[in-house]
Parts: sequence; C-alpha cells; structure tokens
Amino acid sequence: MKISAHAVGRMVGTWREGPGPAHQRLSDRLRLLILDGRLCLGAALPGERDLATALGTSRTTVGAAYRTLVDHGYLATRERARATVRLPHEDAPAGRRGDGADAGGDSEGIDLSFAAPPAPSEILHAAFATALERLPLHFERHGYDRYGTAELREAVAGWYGRRGLPTSPDHVMITNGAQNAIGLLARTLLSPRDKVLIDHPTYPHAIRAFTDARARLLPVALGPSGWDVPQLLAAARSAQLAYLIPDFHNPTGMYMPASVRRSLRPACPTIIDETLADLGPEAADPDPAVDPAAQPFAATHSTAISVGSVSKSIWGGLRIGWIRAVPVLLERVAGARPATDLGTPVVEQLATAVLLDGGQTRRPEALLHLRTQQDALLGALAEHLPEVHAPRAAGGVTLWARFPEPVGSRLAAIAPDHGVTIAAGPRFGVGGAFERHVRLPYTLPPARLTEAVRRLAAAHRALTAGATGIHTPAAVA
Repeated sequence: MKISAHAVGRMVGTWREGPGPAHQRLSDRLRLLILDGRLCLGAALPGERDLATALGTSRTTVGAAYRTLVDHGYLATRERARATVRLPHEDAPAGRRGDGADAGGDSEGIDLSFAAPPAPSEILHAAFATALERLPLHFERHGYDRYGTAELREAVAGWYGRRGLPTSPDHVMITNGAQNAIGLLARTLLSPRDKVLIDHPTYPHAIRAFTDARARLLPVALGPSGWDVPQLLAAARSAQLAYLIPDFHNPTGMYMPASVRRSLRPACPTIIDETLADLGPEAADPDPAVDPAAQPFAATHSTAISVGSVSKSIWGGLRIGWIRAVPVLLERVAGARPATDLGTPVVEQLATAVLLDGGQTRRPEALLHLRTQQDALLGALAEHLPEVHAPRAAGGVTLWARFPEPVGSRLAAIAPDHGVTIAAGPRFGVGGAFERHVRLPYTLPPARLTEAVRRLAAAHRALTAGATGIHTPAAVA
C-alpha cells in the first residue's frame, strides 16, 4: 500500500516543535506513527522530494530522517523503490526497544498503550468449558453464519433488555469485536467523500475505519463539561453518518447524561459505541458524574445503531462484538460481510453467551479494582507529575491527561527508552490535535501504575532537558 505525501504530512502534525535538529524531530514522529500502527507494516512511504514538498522542508531533512529510521530498523529500502515500513528485529540494540534498561534497573517494560484489563481467568475458563460441552450441537451445521449463533444473539438481546432496552435477537448481528462491527458498518453505509460526525477526541480505530472508507471526518470537540449539543446537531445536518461514545467515553471516561441523550437527535444515521457500558460505578457507590436515569441511547432513539463487545468488560483476547440495528440494515451488512470475513468463531460465541447470560460482564469486584487502580494512577500523577491535569473518569478504563505544553508525541517517542510505552493524544484525533494529551489506562495493579508514572516523569524530565526518541543515549539520568 502506497501512502501519499499529503497523508503523511497530516499524520506527522506539528513535528517542527521541540528541541533538536529537524531531521531528528521528523524521524521521531514517523517512528511513533509506526509504533502506533498509523503507518502500517509494509506500507510504502512517499519519496524524499514529495514528502519534503508536502512538509515545506528540505529534501536533506527528509532524507536524514529516513536514514535514521533505516539504521534503527523501522524502514526497509531497496534501489529505485519507495522505503517500506517494518519493525526492528528482536536483536535491536539495548535501550531502543522500550525494555526499561535505563529505568531503575527493572528490565520489564510497562505498556500503557493498551487500555485492556487482564482476563478473569476462572470465569473465562468456566465459560469455555461450558461452551465446549455445547459445541457438538453445532457440528451438523456448516459453521459459517453471518448473523451469529442463536445462543449469543439471544444473550445479547437479554443484555440490552436488562439495561432497559427490549431487544429481539432478529435485531442483533455478532461480529469479530467492536472494531470489526464499525468497519462493516462503515463499508455498508458510506460512499467515498461522505461526511462522518465524530466526537473529538475519539476511538482511534473508528477514525481508521472511516478514513479507510474514504469518508471525510467532521470532529466536534468534547469539552470539559461534555458534549456540545448545538454543535453536534449543526454538524449532523451536513453528515451522512455520526459516531458517538456516550458510555464512559474513550479516551476521556466521560458519561453522557440522560438530558443530553434525549436532546441529541442527529439528522443522520448514528452509530453508538457501547463497548464500555458495563464499566461504570456500582449503584452502592455511585459516581456523581454518572446519571442513573440514563438508558441506552437507542431507548429514546429507535433508529440508533448500537455497537458493543466484551473486549473491555471481559478480555481483549475474546474477539466478540455485535451490532444492534433494525433487521433491514443487518441484511445489508450481511450482504457486504463476505468481502471481509465469513462469520465469527462458534466456540468463542458460545463462551460469550455463557458470560452474558450469567451477568459476568458487570462484576462488582472488577469495578472495585478499577476504582482502586484509578485512585492509584491519580495519586501517582499528583506525586510525580503534579503539573499534569487528569480529571477523574466517570467510568471506563482510561484517564485523559493534559500536559501544560504540547509534548504528547515527543513524550511517546522517548518514553520507551525509560521503560514505559504510552499512546500520544494525536492518535485519538484528526489534524494533529491533542498534542498536550496522552491517554493513560488504569488497568494495571496500583504498584505497577505508580512505577509507570515514575518512569513517565523521568521521560518528561529528559525531554525537557533536550532528549529525543531514538536519538536518546541508552542511559539517561
């Protein structure tokens, strides 16, 4: 896949900011895009001259940045061909793999780029054991089902019913995770150059799904107090599709109150991502930021298209999601689906049905652990990075941390040299926005989160002192 110079220029954003030579800043930004997956493996980058023109810089600067990435294993080159994206071999030099060699002697890196809790092993094992017992009932069937097994569709319908939204299994399609669901809907509902309304920031893989469908994004800022209804409604009038995350929004953790849900009636089809809906506070320990009267968005908007999964409430390795929509739309999705996949694995569906029927996607002990871990992360930030503003999340698994200065991408580039990996703010926006932000998940044990923040603070101090990414010495004081 070839990537145009203008596309790369949009992705690198404000790469000129910060200390050090221009070619170092550019190579650090490109490396971060590779590690984030925004520049996918095997992609062919634009030529030096084309990229220099798009960035308004010299060909010498681009050439030096490319050579640095080649030297460190992030690009492969051959004569008379574009440089292609790759990852370094495992025998890369120490201090260049984010292995924590300079982070206080702890050789194990801490990965904060994934916002996913560990698996509930006993519950998950029991669910799969039950699924295997039920599996023989499916052996006489061909195993390809674009809609999913009857057991899981009924379980998902029951999950919505318990949340105050009566649902028929005919309104449910099972997918390979929420990301797969969003991609299927994007390919079904969008034509090239259609406009898609998104809240901003938002889930980065949704951004990718819509841009892959060659849609144009209409970002509406999510402010400190939440969703701006007049702006959203105004943007929706010119959009062909909207995508919103009202339940413990990724990455901010905000929750859309019932009054906003009722007043927000976009004039275009709307996808509602409910992947995090089960990760709010327990009724016995309510959070004032969560409106207990708020029902699923589709309870007051019958045409809303709901998307969900168990990747956050159970485990990221259980790649099961779903779409809740009117049957006529699901028929369209089913017709388009074979171009990308032929259905969802049966055993995983049966296990997920067991988990949903048993109410295991909302476990009080898991929510208590998340609350304790969020407290630990907030406490560590107050101690080691007091200048960072990170509002408490109403639910979900992440904090949206704001630095006083635009350092997100540069900090993400240098952090692996200090034994911690983070997701920079621009990953969650368009046009290079959110350079002052990083997303910090609280899915690790408290002690590990405290150590991660200590390492992040060390990286921030090094950045302030002038260090930059792969150019940083192996040992930093």
